[in-house]
Amino acid sequence: MKAIRPLERPPALFESVKESIKTYILENQLQAGDPLPPETELAAQLGVSRNSVREAVRALESVGILETRRGSGLFVGEFSLESLLDNLPYVLMSSLQDLADLFEIRHTLEAAMIGTAIANLTQGQVEQLQYLVECMRQNAERGDDFCQEDREFHQCLFANVGNNVLLMLLDTFWLTFRKASQQTDIQDIEPLNTYRSHAAIAAAVIARDETKALAALDWHYDDLNNRLQRTRQERGWES
Repeated sequence: MKAIRPLERPPALFESVKESIKTYILENQLQAGDPLPPETELAAQLGVSRNSVREAVRALESVGILETRRGSGLFVGEFSLESLLDNLPYVLMSSLQDLADLFEIRHTLEAAMIGTAIANLTQGQVEQLQYLVECMRQNAERGDDFCQEDREFHQCLFANVGNNVLLMLLDTFWLTFRKASQQTDIQDIEPLNTYRSHAAIAAAVIARDETKALAALDWHYDDLNNRLQRTRQERGWES
């Protein structure tokens, strides 16, 4: 005879409140900056205590869905990649294998869209890419960090592909690696090589040579993966 299955534990009340607030935002097609009813009204409408609403609001604030403005009330939050990254599990930030997997996904996406990026390249983008590459060169020669220019380079490269979700994904992957680099011992010990790989990508894209652009992307990601491999060897173990 089969045993009676244990009852499933119901979700915490604030979790149900959280889902109700998210549904309210979606059903009313609210946008960033739009106001929500005050906590007291939400509690009354949902038939729960104000404490449950406060817990739900805090949880939604932590991921950027809601924003509390002192003296003004609750509002739909502005989307923030930083808030998303702050809530990534630490294991993702410290696992070299997970980072290698992210590199592979990011490389695949950029390689798949580089042809579209070239086809839609504008003179403004050409000038911006050239400016960023020159900033990278100067910083690399001084031994200075050029992470911001690196981030802007990839944003500029794909700015006109007509796919905002792609841009957000690529930027999320970039920020994830940057955050992980700050928490682990991954170092860019060859900034001049990093500059040169970006310069090669820019030159190929500006020349509208997709084959060379793909080869330059391969070089760039090989360099990133070599940094991960070097860190593995320094630790003396695989992670």
